[in-house]
Amino acid sequence: MVSTRTILRGFDKETPGTIVISPQTGKVLSVHTSILPPTQFPPGATYIDYTPNVIMPGLVDAHVHLNEPGWRTEWEGFETGTRAAAFGGVTTLIDMPLNAIPPTTTVENFDLKINAARGQCWVDVGFYGGVIPGNEDELVALVDKGVKGFKCFLIESGVEEFPAVSNEDVKIAMEKLKDQPTVLMFHAEMIPPLAMSVGDSVLHGDPPLAPSGALNSYSTFLDSRPPALETYAIENVISLASAAPNLPLHIVHLSAVEGLPLLRAAREKGVNVTVETCFHYLALAAENIKDGDTRHKCCPPIRHARNQEGLWEALKAGEIATVVSDHSPCTPDLKLFCEGDFFQAWGGISTVGLGLSVLWTEGRPRGVTLEDISQWTAYATAKQVGLLGQKGALEAGWDADVCIFDPEASFKVTHSEMHFKNKVTPYEDKTLNGVVMETWLRGRKIYARESGFVEKAGAQGELLLEKRKDIGGIQAIPVDALPLN
Repeated sequence: MVSTRTILRGFDKETPGTIVISPQTGKVLSVHTSILPPTQFPPGATYIDYTPNVIMPGLVDAHVHLNEPGWRTEWEGFETGTRAAAFGGVTTLIDMPLNAIPPTTTVENFDLKINAARGQCWVDVGFYGGVIPGNEDELVALVDKGVKGFKCFLIESGVEEFPAVSNEDVKIAMEKLKDQPTVLMFHAEMIPPLAMSVGDSVLHGDPPLAPSGALNSYSTFLDSRPPALETYAIENVISLASAAPNLPLHIVHLSAVEGLPLLRAAREKGVNVTVETCFHYLALAAENIKDGDTRHKCCPPIRHARNQEGLWEALKAGEIATVVSDHSPCTPDLKLFCEGDFFQAWGGISTVGLGLSVLWTEGRPRGVTLEDISQWTAYATAKQVGLLGQKGALEAGWDADVCIFDPEASFKVTHSEMHFKNKVTPYEDKTLNGVVMETWLRGRKIYARESGFVEKAGAQGELLLEKRKDIGGIQAIPVDALPLN
């Protein structure tokens, strides 16, 4: 592959590049910061010039709910969710431990998940485990089995099979995981002693005892989940960190900028904590959400435009490490479009496969480059889940996972552009800038804009079940896989 526009790690801007790939191993053989002519290669070698499109590393979406196995597979499944990922240049995704039934909280349950995924995945898939009350004896075995990290809820999740944990539960989990190559992640919302206007469940539930307005008004819902829910939870996580100082901690889907100074101060004191945000918090704003449009319901909530600008500034400053989809779909009926009740409607935004274009649409006017986006959605996300050396960059010895991106093209999000199972997203009918032209997984083309998915080859994704090799929270990378640049 050659192009005058290539995203290589270690360069401040796009560079001319030649990526040499082994079709036998699916690995990158070499990377050159120049355009090598066809005469430099053996006769019969496939030579593709993608100029003026951009050659980028395939994205690593480190926060996706695929929901399979169990009855919530009708919300999303491995086959449809990974197709949607491939459409958007995502070559690796990490599946959350809920909302599958059973959840990935025991080795037995994980085996059911693995069996359900085999042969269905269009991209490579890794898995998180869950921390719930009473499953502490399963955690180390799940690490050995290959989970990439663990998620817990500090507030009730809204599904009975994945209850919230107490501080004592967290301490027990930290003790079990303190010497393991893993990361402990938190849905960081907790109810502080505020007022009766606060809602108390994540995905769907009763309205607060004293709502500030009509239940179909987004402002009423937003008032019920103020930033204090996030800051209170973050303070709580930081207070527990000393129980396992070497264990990496991670705050998922931050929406409130008020949490950032707390995390900054904690890191300055040596707390090993990182944070992510989501495409929807960077692209959607509360001011623009119409009454009853429950497609926008998620927790933590989409906040105002001023807050959104603060997230962008923190992202550009390196205070937020990663950007993920938190793709959390459901069937259309659960969004309660007729009633428009933001409290009873199921919470979650469907975004997988749209994120690169969303970020480029919103980021380019703010001075964001494709190098920035690649850092946030490929390299840093791969690092978060222990996959550097294999995923996240175009480097010799790493998987040849490639996204061919046209930054000058655009498309309208219609049903035909949504490849997730249920065609419900707040991005519907929006025009997004930047189009994924091709997606390559381990040296094989799996999707092309002009011809669609490579159906003849079928689902080629692998399950990433190798145990992480992190040491003391810092990933061990083989010497021969270190970046060239």
